[in-house]
Amino acid sequence: MIFALVALVVLALLATVHRYVWRRLVGDTTAPGSTLRKAGTVAAFVLPLLSVGAMTSGRIGAPFWLQQVLAWPGFLWLAALMYLTLALLVGEFVRPVLRRVLARRDAAAADRTTAVLPSEAVATATSGTHPRTEELVPAGPAPSATSADPIPETAPPTEPEAEPTAPDPATATAPATADATTADAPATPLARPSRRLFVSRVVGGAAAAAGLATVGYGTANVLSGPTVKRVTVPLAKLPRAAHGFRIAVVSDIHIGPILGRAHTRRIVDTINSTLPDLVAVVGDLVDGSVADLGSAAEPLAGLRAPHGSFFVTGNHEYFSGAEQWVNHVRELGLIPLENARVEMGGFDLAGVNDIAGETEGQGPDFARALGDRDRARAAVLLAHQPVVIHDAVRHGVDLQLSGHTHGGQLWPGNYLAELANPTVAGLERYGDTQLFVSRGAGAWGPPVRVGAPADITVVELASRQA
Repeated sequence: MIFALVALVVLALLATVHRYVWRRLVGDTTAPGSTLRKAGTVAAFVLPLLSVGAMTSGRIGAPFWLQQVLAWPGFLWLAALMYLTLALLVGEFVRPVLRRVLARRDAAAADRTTAVLPSEAVATATSGTHPRTEELVPAGPAPSATSADPIPETAPPTEPEAEPTAPDPATATAPATADATTADAPATPLARPSRRLFVSRVVGGAAAAAGLATVGYGTANVLSGPTVKRVTVPLAKLPRAAHGFRIAVVSDIHIGPILGRAHTRRIVDTINSTLPDLVAVVGDLVDGSVADLGSAAEPLAGLRAPHGSFFVTGNHEYFSGAEQWVNHVRELGLIPLENARVEMGGFDLAGVNDIAGETEGQGPDFARALGDRDRARAAVLLAHQPVVIHDAVRHGVDLQLSGHTHGGQLWPGNYLAELANPTVAGLERYGDTQLFVSRGAGAWGPPVRVGAPADITVVELASRQA
């Protein structure tokens, strides 16, 4: 019941936003019945359907090829809708200002025209010129000024004057005709759109350009692959022998219908280029089943680190068959830490399942992973979601490595992520425990990142005894 209610609210919100975007970009800027309006109206119905299909096709078990067909346009439109809406909302403040500026400009132009007309009349009066008038003269011979004879009442018959004949069209010259037409016919000014239409087109065009350019920029960020960040974390209990130990932390790879095998290969190559001592894959590896994405994950077998590559589950693994994925990554050479711990040279490395596994009876078990260890040794915990930091503090963890937040992925999503997570990105301290949160190497939903670039972080452990 609650799920259905939430779904109805989301659909109503999407319908409202689409209506607003259509009105501002199509309804306010195109003529009724025009080709552009028809095309915009069709897009306003088709694009949201593609988005719904992209979000639901994987959950309902649609063929993987269909998921791929729907994913690119459907998810990209969601990102475009978000930034188009934001740009148009900013345009609501620009719109009245622009109309006011144009009104003042038109008023100033009208004042200048009014001032020019009286000055032309004064110039005509002072120059002594007068409009030419024609005097009507009676037909026939003019009377003599010296004659005293009276003018007879009836004039003698005279020869009728021949009326002038119209020039032959065949012999009339084109330039003469053109000159006469130009002189007689006043110039017709080009029709201008109304002020409201002009403002709507300017604001709508600027909003469309800004929104689509932002999505293009964010897509390029994802497709170009993650960048490498480096951070040094001092640990009080770390022995001198482990000083400088490097852990390559990667989270939220999100192999799926959009980001496939090439994406995985690019990440593996980037990790290997950092020459880490250990690789930590901190959840949300995939968005789909092993049957659909197993081959796309195969490049993970190429990870190289002297102390091994380790994996913990994220919430998306439990949407995709967590048990099957744990078995598959084990086949690829990664070591799953399912509420388990291993002893490294200078510290303990522990991992817990994601809290989404609680629905399957496979949630995090801190007592099992950390309960019986020697607390004199430093402990590094792999946990997908930052929200378990308080459990880590209670169990004496020195450093927790997490992901999940994507750093917000799409600005201003980082402000929403802050409401649900203690740390969105970077390194922070909670009591005696430090928490590092990666922005992730991939993207969920739209393959777009704005204000939260993808990264792989090399965490270098530092001993205070060194």
